[in-house]
This record gives sequence, structure tokens and C-alpha cells, in this order.
Amino acid sequence: MSATLDFTPAPGAAPFPRMVLAQAGAEIRAMLRNGEQLLLTMIIPVLLLVGFSVAPLIDVGGGDRVAFLAPGVLALAVMSTAFTGQAIATGFERRYGVLRRLGATPLSRGGLMLAKTAAVIAVEAIQVAVIVAVALALGWQPHGSPFTAALLVLLGTAAFSGLGLLMAGLLRAEATLAAANLVYLLLLAAGGVVFPLAKFPASVRPVLELLPISALTGGLRAVLSGGAALPLGALAVLAVWALASLGLAARTFRWD
Repeated sequence: MSATLDFTPAPGAAPFPRMVLAQAGAEIRAMLRNGEQLLLTMIIPVLLLVGFSVAPLIDVGGGDRVAFLAPGVLALAVMSTAFTGQAIATGFERRYGVLRRLGATPLSRGGLMLAKTAAVIAVEAIQVAVIVAVALALGWQPHGSPFTAALLVLLGTAAFSGLGLLMAGLLRAEATLAAANLVYLLLLAAGGVVFPLAKFPASVRPVLELLPISALTGGLRAVLSGGAALPLGALAVLAVWALASLGLAARTFRWD
């Protein structure tokens, strides 16, 4: 006698990793469809790299401009995607009720943050490939361990992702849009991306060195241009920012 088939519904949430992967896929598709966000995260860093490398607009102390700029532009790309783009997109998701609908699903706040961070890392992989290709075409000769550079990028992504989600979870969409762009411009100017921190007054330099963009830029520059083994100071600063921002975002993030 054949076995009886059981068609009884079995409601229940999917396993947590599957939920996170599904949401990450949706986040990646949304990011790649957003032309304005791609402009911010991809085209602006490339234009800065090419423009400042070709034209003698900055003084890097007699060194190779491409070697100085490439690590900073990589850090800028991480900040553009993980912080600015994510903060703005998430803020408007709250405004239009997207997050409220997600809040009615079994996906937790932590799961949403993991999915968004995973989507950011996927987009960053494309950014890094493009920026490195352009830098190599401009004559860049990187040094150091790519694994150490990848560790810095991952910690920087976590730090900026936490800050972006923290901002988007607390402010209105319009306020998030204005604040994220303002912070982007301030950190671009004061984070050592295109202007060496040595050019700033000595009194403010210790504070600027504690910014996540300065730590990521300095760490990548030490590894990829200076051949440093493990920039412990930069890693520590990024780790503190990542733990603090993600922890606060997880506690304060609101679905609506």
C-alpha cells in the first residue's frame, strides 16, 4: 500500500540564514537599480581618483599621487556605500512604509542589519574591482597583504553601516538625506582622503585621526602604499566604531 501524502500546511518562519540571504538579495537589486546611488558610490570616487591623480591639485609631499589617492578613494567608496547611500535609502524606506511591512515579518532588526551589511559588501566588491583597475591603469603599484586590506574594508564597512543605520533609524527621511550628505562632505574634506592629515593644524590632528574614515584611509594607505603588515591602531579605531555604532543601531532602530 502506498504511503499517504500529508498536505497539512506547516506555517513557520524560514531559517534565519535563509531570511537574511533573501533580504540581502532584495537589497542588492534595489541598490543596483538606483541610478543616483550608483553615481555617489561608483562614479564620484573614480572621478576623484582620475582628476586628482592627473592634475597636480594637491601636494602629497613629493610622493606618487596615485599611490596616495588610491587607498583614500577605496575608503571613500566604502563610506559612500555603507554610510551615505545606506542611510538615505533606509531613511526613505521608513518614510514609504517598507520597513513597517518588514517589521510584520519574522525578520528581526538584527537580521535586517545583517542583510543590509551583506548587500553593501557585495556592491563594494564591484567598487573595489573598478577602482583598483582604474588605479592600476594610472600606474599604481600596490604593496602589502590584500587580506589585511580586506580586513580593514570589512571593519570599515561594519562601522559605516552601523552609523548609517543609526542615523536612518533616528531621523526623518529628509533630515537623513541632508545629514548624510553633509557628513559625507565633511569626512571627505577632513578624513585624509584627498588632503593629507599632515596639512591640518596639529591641535586638531589627533581628533581627526580617530574618525572612521581617517582610520580606514590611513590603514589602507599604510598597507597598500607603505607595505605595513598590520596597522593595529587603525584596526582598533574601526573596531570600536563598528561595535559602538552597530550596538546603538540595534537598540534604537525603529521600523516606522
